Amino acid sequence: MSVRRTTAAALLAVLAFLPAVPARAATPEVPDQIVAAWSKDRVYVDERLRPAMPEVELTRIRAAAKAADFPVYIALVPETPYLRETLYDMPTLLQARTGQPGLYIVEVVSSYWRGVEELYRPGGLRGRTLTSVRGDDKQRFDLDTDRPAPDVIRTIQQAQTAYDGRPLPPVAAEDLEPARPGHGKSATLEEDRVTFVGLGTGGLLGFLLTLLLALHRKRLRRPLATQAAGQRPNVYTTEIRRQADSMIKRASQAVKRIESKPQPTLEQLDRRDDANRRLAAARKLRAGDPDDLLAVAGALVLARQAERGATGAPVQPPCFFNPIHKSGTQQVDWDGVEVPACRLCEARIAKDETPRGLFVKSVPYWTLDPEKSPLVATGFGALSDDLPERIIARAEDRR
Repeated sequence: MSVRRTTAAALLAVLAFLPAVPARAATPEVPDQIVAAWSKDRVYVDERLRPAMPEVELTRIRAAAKAADFPVYIALVPETPYLRETLYDMPTLLQARTGQPGLYIVEVVSSYWRGVEELYRPGGLRGRTLTSVRGDDKQRFDLDTDRPAPDVIRTIQQAQTAYDGRPLPPVAAEDLEPARPGHGKSATLEEDRVTFVGLGTGGLLGFLLTLLLALHRKRLRRPLATQAAGQRPNVYTTEIRRQADSMIKRASQAVKRIESKPQPTLEQLDRRDDANRRLAAARKLRAGDPDDLLAVAGALVLARQAERGATGAPVQPPCFFNPIHKSGTQQVDWDGVEVPACRLCEARIAKDETPRGLFVKSVPYWTLDPEKSPLVATGFGALSDDLPERIIARAEDRR
């Protein structure tokens, strides 16, 4: 126990003295630097973390990677402004540079360790997706996040299950989150927790009722849907739905981390509450028609924002033109109105080209009737940050 705390404290001490780096300063170099280091060692450790990184952690990580039936590429890095913006794209950026199949894991540390991962398979190889295996693994919520090895090793085990179908082993006892010692609670904190539990219970009952009503409506509509000859699920919608469900789980895990803290700060409680309101709206959208592209895209946007907020990253608006793109970090003029756009859409507008927007029924979503959908009216939250409240209110009105 004391070794774990010492390791976490040492890493946090190192992070406290990291130099401030502009968000764009290291943009071209980070993936190239990692890939260059992988030519000698597939477990990359940022130089700023090495002094506080126990060798036993690296030994366990290397042993797990060596035992896998596929190449494993690992990067252990501190959180920076650049990585906060590009973290979820890092496995893709790294694999594009190596050109090799395998498992790519990027572990980032701020106040705790968290990671992103992607399994790239050789052409023609079939099996479960890594996301589905992670979604079924309930023990992933119990991992010790003060060290990188627990999450890295578990991810390798999950990828092995996705790769060849072998049973997922139980998490090693040493990788489980240690029991927290008891702490006295102030009256204010206890009152806050009681209130939160009450709200959570009411929200759960409301969610279950909404789900039952949605399922009832789906049963009424199903005969009409099945009469369409040759109708098949939309692959694009299916993939966005998968991403939304995965991000909802990630965001829920991040909220759980805040809740597990013995004495969360007021700032952490505020971030928790904001994440929960976005998650509640995302779940409302997912409780509806699973083939509604607007709904599943909206659920992805809200869950992505909830995850960012719960982990302490800035909550950014989506790209107005296509909310599935990266966040709308750039402001562009669109028919006399300033709207947030991702860098890809901004570049196309700068060339007088039409952005590649989200199309619904063969038309850009923003051409649909805004009175019929708060998602259209707010540009998926790009034009207004009250999207969660609008979705909840609309669901209440339909009861």
